[in-house]
Amino acid sequence: MNRRDLLTSLAFAIGASAAEPDASESLYIPKAHRVEDRALLHDFMDDYPFVDLVTAAPEIRITHIPVLLDRGVAPYGAIYGHVSKNNPQHDAFDGRQRAVIIFRGPNSYISPSWYARPEAVPTWNFAVAHASGTLNAVTDKRALRAFLAKLIDTFEKRYATASSYDFAKLPDNYVEGMLGGIVGFEMKIDALEGKFKLGQERSETDKSGILAHLRTAKQDPSIAELTASYYARLAKPQ
Repeated sequence: MNRRDLLTSLAFAIGASAAEPDASESLYIPKAHRVEDRALLHDFMDDYPFVDLVTAAPEIRITHIPVLLDRGVAPYGAIYGHVSKNNPQHDAFDGRQRAVIIFRGPNSYISPSWYARPEAVPTWNFAVAHASGTLNAVTDKRALRAFLAKLIDTFEKRYATASSYDFAKLPDNYVEGMLGGIVGFEMKIDALEGKFKLGQERSETDKSGILAHLRTAKQDPSIAELTASYYARLAKPQ
């Protein structure tokens, strides 16, 4: 299967919910890696709110955005976000198009040398949650403004704890102009899938080895390191 066919299948699939593991899925999940604990998945989604929004009509589109989860909407919660008005993906916010929103956690290479018996092949551990549903546009300006205020407040408190920024203090004409440049959406989750491939099916000795080596293994560059190196590259004469 080529990449385009794979992404099309992903975007159109009606994923299996935590309560219905035998339904069709948006990704392959071995039994040992399936997560059915809805509270755990919701916690994970809140912990990793920068997502991949995948749609397939009128063509395949993927946008990378922060979102907010509302756990109180039946059956599995609702997700709110927005994209640029210049982004053609907002054409899919029509109440009919299916979408998959992918929440990605950390990932890491796992060496066979970390196991009690190294007769194995390397693998890669990771965790994801896939939320599927139908996209609806948020067109009411008051609702969109309220969403933006909550989105900003949530992440200011989480990531910029010393910040004095206050979205509510921005001039109305400025905010109205910004609202005119985005399109909001809401997606009621009708299928929720969790895949945590973290070596949980291995022996206790192997799990201890995985944890011990992950704590000391070389890590990929942080966003701070990546940003600094990219700025430095841009500053070099071409």
